[in-house]
Amino acid sequence: MLFFLLLFFFAELFVSLKVGITIGFGWTVTWILVSMALGIVLLRLSPYALMSNFQTFNFGRFDIRDVHNASLAYLLGAIFLIVPGVLSDLLGVALLLYTLYLHLFATMRPTPKTGYKDHFTDEGESNVIDVEIVDDRDRIDTDRRSR
Repeated sequence: MLFFLLLFFFAELFVSLKVGITIGFGWTVTWILVSMALGIVLLRLSPYALMSNFQTFNFGRFDIRDVHNASLAYLLGAIFLIVPGVLSDLLGVALLLYTLYLHLFATMRPTPKTGYKDHFTDEGESNVIDVEIVDDRDRIDTDRRSR
């Protein structure tokens, strides 16, 4: 794990220096400050985003995995925007775009009322007919006893 953190740190440093040389020092500082401010604003708005995820779950448009994925991607995206560096900003934007993708396309899934069937429902298969066999002799005997 430490190896990957060091590798990410050096990749972040390398990419940030290359972008800093390409666009200039002033634009790099502006980029870092704007992305940090955007990350802080998104992190402060995270309770509203989490409640939105749970509301879509209550309406049946998200399953619990989508709520987890959207919430985690939103929080990590905001945190990665706060971390200074170009690579972490790109990773944060990618995570936020994934959250947006889940909200736009996961809601297009049919709701359970319209025939969406998952493995949690306790329904039989559609090609099986449930039949109860009634013996005529039992029915005739109960008719005679009731008279």
